[in-house]
Amino acid sequence: MIPKEIVKRVRQIEIRTKRLVNDAFSGEYHSVFKGRGMEFAEVREYQPGDDIRSIDWNVTARTGRAYIKRFTEERELTVMLLVDASGSGNFGTGEQMKGEIAVELCALLAFAATKNNDRVGLLIFTDRIEKFIPPRKGRTHVLRVIRELLYSRPEGSGTDIKFALEYMNRIINRSSIVFLVSDFLASGFDTALRIANKRHDVVAITMTDPRELEIPPVGLIELEDAETGEEILVDTSDSAWREAYLRQNQELRATRDKLFQVTGIDTIHVRTDQPYLDSVVQFFKKRERTFR
Repeated sequence: MIPKEIVKRVRQIEIRTKRLVNDAFSGEYHSVFKGRGMEFAEVREYQPGDDIRSIDWNVTARTGRAYIKRFTEERELTVMLLVDASGSGNFGTGEQMKGEIAVELCALLAFAATKNNDRVGLLIFTDRIEKFIPPRKGRTHVLRVIRELLYSRPEGSGTDIKFALEYMNRIINRSSIVFLVSDFLASGFDTALRIANKRHDVVAITMTDPRELEIPPVGLIELEDAETGEEILVDTSDSAWREAYLRQNQELRATRDKLFQVTGIDTIHVRTDQPYLDSVVQFFKKRERTFR
């Protein structure tokens, strides 16, 4: 039995995200994600100027007149949401934690997909596979996806992006649009990401809180690693420590962004202290210009 508060939260997210889809980027979604193949449309009689490679020789031989095959782009897409549910998602110094924003983002993308009659699937992962929902169509299915994201209680706390990508590559045969949602505080997934992007159209959605980039001078504080539980006491009034912290995080994200660049991965950068819709809309508009 799903708790009433979860049902209420699902409904709130549905109302909010469906309105955002209708108002913000419904048209862009359709134009930036192309069909991943061609499907047969019809056979018609050959006309001057047609490509002779399209001739259907079986029909031509049977009728005694030249006919060609016509194909149309396969518009129906499969959208996979790969969502990092590790312990670091339970962090946020603004109104929402990273994990909460990730749920709303996934709902937004799922409703945009279902409005275009596309299939939506979900893979929740930590350092293991927590939940897999095969791609299907329809509002009821999307609501189930949102419920799972809200109701999920992960068994793991770490992050293994490599394992999640390898699992997806094994079970999803159809070329898909893959939204990989994570704070990417992990390593060792370079090869798996390259392979996935050759088979699918992978879009990385990075989740960041400003305190993960820089910590203000507030004296002694205790920091805990949400994934390992390790605790350390630091003196934030020490400028050398703050500079080292900032430099380390900048280098980590520069390495991540370089990986996305060399593998051809498009990105949506989301911060907990900024409206996520702005980043999503900018991504869609940029992609729309690319496909023109």
